[in-house]
Amino acid sequence: MSAVLWALVALPLGAGVLLLVVGRRADRAAPGVALTVSAAALGLAVAAAFRHPSARAPFLDGLPMRLTVDGLSGLLAVTVTAVTLVVLLFSAAEFGAPESDGSKSGRSKSGRSESGRSESGGGEARARFFGLMLLFAGSMLVTVTAATLPVLLMGWEVMGATSWALIGYWWRDPERTSAADTAFLTTRTSDLGLYLAAGAALASGGGRNSSLSLDGLARAEEPWLSFITAGVVVAALGKSAQLPFSFWLSKAMRGPSPVSALLHSATMVVAGAYLLLRTGPLLDASGWGDDVVAWTGAATAVLLGLVAVAQTDLKQLLAASSCAQIGFMVLAAGAGATTGGTLQLIAHAAAKSLLFLAAGAWLTALGTQQLPALLGAARHHRTVGTAFTVAALSLAGLPPLSLWAAKDVLLAGALERSPWLYAAGLAGAVLSAVYSAKALWFVWRPAVTRPDARRIPAGAVWPLVLLAVACVALVVPAFPPVRDSVGRVIAASSGQPAPHTWEFVLTAGLALLAAAGAWGWGARPLPLAARVKSGFADWLGLERAAHVVLVAPTMWLARAAAAFDDRVLDRAVDGSASATVRLARWTNDVVERAVDGTVGAVAAGTRALGRWARRPQTGQLHQYLAQAVAAFTVLAVVLVLVR
Repeated sequence: MSAVLWALVALPLGAGVLLLVVGRRADRAAPGVALTVSAAALGLAVAAAFRHPSARAPFLDGLPMRLTVDGLSGLLAVTVTAVTLVVLLFSAAEFGAPESDGSKSGRSKSGRSESGRSESGGGEARARFFGLMLLFAGSMLVTVTAATLPVLLMGWEVMGATSWALIGYWWRDPERTSAADTAFLTTRTSDLGLYLAAGAALASGGGRNSSLSLDGLARAEEPWLSFITAGVVVAALGKSAQLPFSFWLSKAMRGPSPVSALLHSATMVVAGAYLLLRTGPLLDASGWGDDVVAWTGAATAVLLGLVAVAQTDLKQLLAASSCAQIGFMVLAAGAGATTGGTLQLIAHAAAKSLLFLAAGAWLTALGTQQLPALLGAARHHRTVGTAFTVAALSLAGLPPLSLWAAKDVLLAGALERSPWLYAAGLAGAVLSAVYSAKALWFVWRPAVTRPDARRIPAGAVWPLVLLAVACVALVVPAFPPVRDSVGRVIAASSGQPAPHTWEFVLTAGLALLAAAGAWGWGARPLPLAARVKSGFADWLGLERAAHVVLVAPTMWLARAAAAFDDRVLDRAVDGSASATVRLARWTNDVVERAVDGTVGAVAAGTRALGRWARRPQTGQLHQYLAQAVAAFTVLAVVLVLVR
């Protein structure tokens, strides 16, 4: 059984590393290898979801490496591998699309199409792209199957590093690499929470929780329990782009659309929500973690929903909506609605990956992602437009699509906890309908003549159709008896409330009214003050706030430390060196002169004694006899005097 689990995580990791090592020599084979590996990983994930295998290997003393697949991680593993396969299908088709000689169609403002080709016809390394995608998917699988904090940290770290490389895939563009740096540094800052949690768990566990098991975190005692909870919450909120970390997802949109479709729909950006759903008992045991998480998710759903409404860039709209939709999952984790949060996560993965891929297809074909420039885009490419519409209507929460029903399942848990929390969730749901209808209004306007429009390859369209079908089919798990089965599979509490019929009717009615209002309003400016509108369009100024609160003080401290080093430490070192040189000169001038004089005097005395000692040695026998007589005479006198 463990062989299935080891193969599930090792296959994409190994293939990804191999493609990265081989490099450009594997460019031709890379798409086929990636598709084969991702298809095999999907089969292994399905097998693991049914069999629930566990694996164990020695790692550190008292801290073994443990992987396990239970109900929740099994569903996530299938979701991750399925979305990875569909995104790689789209990417392989886009890489294989023919170049249009001399045409600028299909290019982004940076001069590159979504497949990574430059205006000159040269392209980025395909092996690097597919290798990084496989490596990222493998690290995400390690994250969702990790049973202990050390293993989770390893997957978490590799996931963050590969996301940086994928967001900055077009590394020749300084703006893109800067955006990748911003995303990486922001998530790395929040990732420190996991180290805090691991340290607190190790300090609190003793021999009882020495393995740092995720299931055992809730058994820690205070104050370690609060430290563990705070670390997990901060790391999860940062990775899932929740308030106040949301701005990094805006920067991440500078990466290729297939990267956004994978990273920001079903994998990295939902990893934090998954961690909170997984550690629900920890949030509840802390006494405060569940409330903080629930209200943070609700606030993100509302405020980032308003940010999405204010956007005029399609990918920015989708990014803000990702933050808002994941806010519902975080709300579910805080409210104890694990079943609803899981259903929301899976349904969102299908809808949002489809929306990002469609945005990438239009960017490749039309060379823009600005909504005013996408007027009639859905009419130019009907199949893509229809698939995009299905996903947008699902995101809007309209029946009978998946996110409508999934959202009601989690909102039922919010209603049981607090009517105000439920009201905030309803407000976020209404905003979902508004920004989804706004995007649809632009892409379905009367068609604009586009003589330079590029054809979207058929191979890139079929993945969108598959995801559109999933958006419809995934409504089934939100209703009994499938919903109850899902709850049992993920070991959710049987006491989780089920939504009433009036809740389904209420959310559907509000979504229809909001969508109709947004469609009727069209492209007219929002009736808000200019400063308020610019604030929402600029993602609430979160990045500027981060610079003021964190970056600027850090840089000031760094400059102060550098100045201290230059002006104080360097001068102290230089002064010490000068003093040492002066001491050496004094020693040379005074001490060494005295020592030399003493040595010279001793030598002169020795030479004088030597001369006196040589005088009696004349070589004449009568003188030796006289010296002996004198010596014996002196000796006799001494003896007489002594007596």
